[in-house]
Amino acid sequence: MKQRLTFSESFWIGLLLFGLFFGAGNLIFPVELGAQSGSNLLPASMGFLVTGVGMAVLGVVASAISRSDSLFELAKPASRGFAYFFTIALYLTIGPFFAIPRTATVAFEVGVGVFVQEGQMQTALLIFSSLFFIIALFFALRPNDLIKSIGKFMTPVFLILLSVLVILAFIKPMGAVASGQPTSKYMENAFFVGLIDGYNTMDGLAALAFAIIIIQNIRKMGVNKPRQVAIEIVKSSIITLLAMSLVYLSLTYIGSSGLAVTQANNNGAVILSDVARHYLGLYGRILLAGIVIVACIKTGIGLISACGEIFASMFPNFLSYKIYAVIFTAIAFLIANLGLATIISLSLPVLMFLYPLAIALIILSFASPFINKSKIVYQTTLLFTVFAAFFDFIKAAPGFISQHNLSLKLIDFADNYLPAYKLGFGWLIPTSLGFIVGLVLWRMNTRKNTDSSF
Repeated sequence: MKQRLTFSESFWIGLLLFGLFFGAGNLIFPVELGAQSGSNLLPASMGFLVTGVGMAVLGVVASAISRSDSLFELAKPASRGFAYFFTIALYLTIGPFFAIPRTATVAFEVGVGVFVQEGQMQTALLIFSSLFFIIALFFALRPNDLIKSIGKFMTPVFLILLSVLVILAFIKPMGAVASGQPTSKYMENAFFVGLIDGYNTMDGLAALAFAIIIIQNIRKMGVNKPRQVAIEIVKSSIITLLAMSLVYLSLTYIGSSGLAVTQANNNGAVILSDVARHYLGLYGRILLAGIVIVACIKTGIGLISACGEIFASMFPNFLSYKIYAVIFTAIAFLIANLGLATIISLSLPVLMFLYPLAIALIILSFASPFINKSKIVYQTTLLFTVFAAFFDFIKAAPGFISQHNLSLKLIDFADNYLPAYKLGFGWLIPTSLGFIVGLVLWRMNTRKNTDSSF
């Protein structure tokens, strides 16, 4: 046992965390934002960094501060029932239902799809996703080696490959930056639109899941005292924060300057492909394929591992870690073959519902040392948040739900009575009120118990 990690050990933990985070959406969404935000690039980028980076890092740090070994432990102060519900819902979202399949479909569409004829896309996706998930499962079945496979190998390879494209974009600019007309999406409230865009990376949710991997690796390095583990997580998270911010800003720059060689209404995958082809022709597409495949497969490995770990720990007498990993990989393989557009459209309403709960839980975790993990504070805060998040879910749902008469009435109610609902933050005031109500009730109960003891 030792008191602290060396700088090099903290650095590798930071790179592991960066590698776990930076995958599918992390490449395509900031590039798309850069191309579409036009002259509103700066506020949109700042908003994206708040949720795409800030929430991700805060999620990991929250687990450390509350001294929770897992998301289940983090949510348990509210109740065991809520802990089971939220943990299962979040892991299935960032796991086999949405995020893991997306790693394969983004890797295919950006890295391989450009080389495939239109009529053969479905067959090619089937073959590619089969190979992709076989490799991901191979590494995920060896969770003790993640810091070597992801932190020390795949992440440096990814950064080296990406740096080639970034350096070319800076030394040979394709065009002016932040000079175009913003698309309708970014015309107004660009900062808040950027905040919602950061949701799409799923890193704010994944942070609560990846914390268990980071904590386990720190303990394997010899640091076991909860307070010191928390300190080491904070140190490593700073490295992750700096790396992610730098890469994100570089990608938004590429998207913004790339309008000279592509169209603003293209998705991030097409924009990256056009930029790579502009600089290096066929070799650029090959380079991009390497960047995307490495980025996505390392995140896929981390997500499979995290999902297997949590389900094995929550239901220890049911299935083993390895069986869970195989099952989740198989489900992800099937869903991946629905295609990227379908996965993104189905995931958005779920994200709009879960993100407010995740943010509320992170806030409660930071406050936990001061409120003694008060059950009443947790419950009132989360109850008010669920109420508000439900309206966000309805609004983001597919048309057959969101356009139903009852749904339209609910959306109209939220528009009129929930401040910032139109911006995607209708949960903010209710969550704050729930926290305040919980604090008042907790203090009243504490005072009552103190008085009755005399």
